[in-house]
Amino acid sequence: MKLVSWNVNGLRACLGKGFQDVFDTLAADVFCLQETKMQPGQAQVACEGYNEYWYSAEKKGYSGTALFTRQKPIEVVCGMG
Repeated sequence: MKLVSWNVNGLRACLGKGFQDVFDTLAADVFCLQETKMQPGQAQVACEGYNEYWYSAEKKGYSGTALFTRQKPIEVVCGMG
């Protein structure tokens, strides 16, 4: 199993700098992104074959994580409990 964890420091900016090529080349089973700084739907991320899970900060432009998995997880919990 291949897991990639990446602090993108703003996914929308990263998308314009080759993110999709790196994502496709790494072909990880699980892809964890931190500091996405966006809400779902603010940009198109082509993740065909992956389940997507987003957790965004309440205030736009802050924090946020995204999880992409090839296999559907048993459970996904958002937040710190």
